[in-house]
Amino acid sequence: MENEINQQKKIMLTGDRPTGKLHLGHYVGSLRRRVELQNAGGFDEMYVMIADTQALTDNFGVPQKVRDNIIEVALDYLSVGLDPEKVTIFVQSRVPELFELTCYYLDLVTLSRLERNPTVKNEIQLRQFGESIPAGFLTYPVSQTADITAFDATIVPVGEDQEPMIEQCNEIVKKFNSLYGETLTPTKIMEPENEVCKRLPGTDGKAKMSKSLGNCIYLSDDEDTVNKKVKTMFTDPTHLKVEDPGHTEGNPVFIYLTAFATDEHFKKFWPEYKNLDELKAHYERGGLGDVSVKNFLAKVLNDVLNPIRERRRKYEADIPGVYKILEEGSKKAEARASITLNRVRRALGICYFEDRKLIEKQSKAFKKKLAQEEALRAYKEKQKK
Repeated sequence: MENEINQQKKIMLTGDRPTGKLHLGHYVGSLRRRVELQNAGGFDEMYVMIADTQALTDNFGVPQKVRDNIIEVALDYLSVGLDPEKVTIFVQSRVPELFELTCYYLDLVTLSRLERNPTVKNEIQLRQFGESIPAGFLTYPVSQTADITAFDATIVPVGEDQEPMIEQCNEIVKKFNSLYGETLTPTKIMEPENEVCKRLPGTDGKAKMSKSLGNCIYLSDDEDTVNKKVKTMFTDPTHLKVEDPGHTEGNPVFIYLTAFATDEHFKKFWPEYKNLDELKAHYERGGLGDVSVKNFLAKVLNDVLNPIRERRRKYEADIPGVYKILEEGSKKAEARASITLNRVRRALGICYFEDRKLIEKQSKAFKKKLAQEEALRAYKEKQKK
């Protein structure tokens, strides 16, 4: 039966908050992997969510920001190569089943457990909420659990900072199943295989590329913008002269090259070197300037981004068509989520109107009660005579 939990299928779910355009950190951290998984064809179902409801938890006073960026994120998805024929792309708020699931799961987690979640703690500190934490933001791990379990997702490709969220999701799944029987599907995280790709630093050398810090290279940036941003990138502060030995470890320019540069890029743009190892060796022994390395990085990044830009222009020319993709994907996602919600309702025993056995049982019980009352009334009347 389609309403029963399916342990055999491989199902992927992931997504992004529409608070701005997506950047290279998103690309190496998850987007590139999603496209690879899509093209490999190893999943029975694939879902990619634009998490507008979650974005509103810390942008409730500026809903226009979220509203405007729905299309930006959708364009980024389609531009990197996600195919709506293979992947269901949907908008979170258009799947009401997710909200009902969240309400049920909230009863299975304590406030102290939510406050201990390292990812939530870090995000709260980053946003400087202090004591004024929106309840919706604090309960994000619960709503994410609803997102994941609604589609019986077995794999969630996300960055390493999401590990605590997946852990808490599986805690809720385990608790629900222990109370109500095997109803929900546990999931696993899929992190980038390349260690460098787990968290790409910002162009300013900060630990994380972030829209709020203004240290991003966006997937939609044109060639000139990329060139300018690469020129201003932080490098090795001790590498003052070309002849000075340089450090590649922790150097953002070389971290980016590790994430993006291939042997083909060297053959195409810098044939003096066969690969990144040779380039690193030269930089470390001295005699190689930062400007030359940055020029090469800019060429590599633009080479990666050119096909993305080309696809983006195609979709930008048909915005109504993009919204149609989102609408159809959201309808498909809602239909799928309703299967899980019905399963959860049955497990909780709250399918009151559809539960014919419950209605029949209670009907018999009340008929018996009424018969006993009638018999007692008749007995009392008889005694009076």
